[in-house]
Amino acid sequence: MPSVRSVSNIKANLLRPATTSHFEVEIPIINALSKWRGIGKQDKIELMCSEASLPGSNLATFEINNDRTGVTEKHVHRRIFDDRIDLTFYVDAGLYQPIKFFEQWISYITNGRNISDRDQDTQLMQSNYDYRIKYPDSYIADQGLKITKFEKDHQNLMQYEFTRVFPLAINSMPVSYDTSSLLKCTVSLSYVRYIVKNIYRTAAYSQ
Repeated sequence: MPSVRSVSNIKANLLRPATTSHFEVEIPIINALSKWRGIGKQDKIELMCSEASLPGSNLATFEINNDRTGVTEKHVHRRIFDDRIDLTFYVDAGLYQPIKFFEQWISYITNGRNISDRDQDTQLMQSNYDYRIKYPDSYIADQGLKITKFEKDHQNLMQYEFTRVFPLAINSMPVSYDTSSLLKCTVSLSYVRYIVKNIYRTAAYSQ
């Protein structure tokens, strides 16, 4: 027989869906980029994050064919995480802070030009210049990248925390003389894995 449910039970379970527009991102800052810490700077970059993706993972399996006649089973041998996460930022006029922040992080990784140091321009423009990549522990943020999902009542917070993070790519940003639109910067970051934390629950939705 089908389950009999009250109207109040249906409302509690179906009429309060989660929305996509309530989230917060925390950006890690490695020691080499310490100038971006401090009052206002880090908060401003985090506040400019307009889009993020909650990460996913899947289980890698192998097949077992010989345990039972005519039966094929799958057993898990590892968990595979997505290889990157994309974050999109609004770019502030004049300062272009999200672009500068991630450009400086990538430049540090490749021993390129510090965006605040103009003395290296001549050297970098030479045709025989070569990049020397730093040791991973110096440019990877072991912790600090977090995405917190919540609702407008700020209840039942769920947080994704990532380990071993660094930027992989800054996507191109077209500009045009056509009708102006908001300039956005999308950055892809690599990570090793994530964990999900349930910060707290309200009594009405605890299980």
